[in-house]
Amino acid sequence: MGQSDTELPDSDAEWREILSEEEYRVLREQGTEPRFSGEHLDRKEDGAYVCAGCGTELFDSETKYESGCGWPSFYDADDAKVELRPDHSHGMERTEVVCANCGGHLGHVFDDGPDPTGKRYCINSVALDFEDEE
Repeated sequence: MGQSDTELPDSDAEWREILSEEEYRVLREQGTEPRFSGEHLDRKEDGAYVCAGCGTELFDSETKYESGCGWPSFYDADDAKVELRPDHSHGMERTEVVCANCGGHLGHVFDDGPDPTGKRYCINSVALDFEDEE
């Protein structure tokens, strides 16, 4: 699993030590988990979704909704905690969502979400850990 302190790995080798193979593939190599396969897709509990790489809180469960896309979807994110980057891979024009703290790839954001933001943050489950609301 990811890190809980603020010290981030300095090297690729250190990232490989702290992340599972699948976490590494998604977070560090911009991979994507298969649709409808993620552990957080159907999660309904109250709490926070945090970066699996560094533990930064990224999404609140109150902003999660069922989009039908096959990945956990959120209509809002803390702009200070996520960074948006142009993504021209695979012949598409998309906006990549990365953790602002560790640079880990989380997923993509689209403009087809619900009110009040109209955004759909489509995020890989493997890029997230869940912390129950206590």
